Amino acid sequence: MNMSDDEDDQSFHATRDGYSHLSDVEWDAVERMGSTMGIHAVNVMLEALNRDAQHATIAKSIQNELDAEREKVALLHQQGSQQAQLLREQGAQQFELLRQQQAAAGGSMHSRRPETLNIDISKHRGVEEDSLLRWFVKLDDAIRARRIDDGDMQVAFSQSNLAGRAKT
Repeated sequence: MNMSDDEDDQSFHATRDGYSHLSDVEWDAVERMGSTMGIHAVNVMLEALNRDAQHATIAKSIQNELDAEREKVALLHQQGSQQAQLLREQGAQQFELLRQQQAAAGGSMHSRRPETLNIDISKHRGVEEDSLLRWFVKLDDAIRARRIDDGDMQVAFSQSNLAGRAKT
């Protein structure tokens, strides 16, 4: 940094006293303009304008900064919305894939009955008070609950639940 740059920097900061009519907010905006446009350009601009024009120019600069920040916020909001939508779509795809995998894996298994099944059934004795149809329904439920798939095993299970006259 050469001596003239240092002098420009010091002279600009010293001019705050010369612009005491500017509020702290306006002066902060002037300093931001200096970092953007250059300190010398801002100093020349302020010297060329009367007080009302200075206030108007600084207000316009502040408004431009606000507009730029609003655009950034709107862009970030749009990007956030797009990312949220993408995440929802990916979640739905993963859910569908998982559902398909479970359906494929569950296709080879027997579906479970939603109600509780009684695995133990009473022995059918073959007397008139015993309802054969009711016993068959209970037997079928018990076979499904025990997941007995083999036909011979189903017959053996059925025979093991016969008693008395029905067994002979």
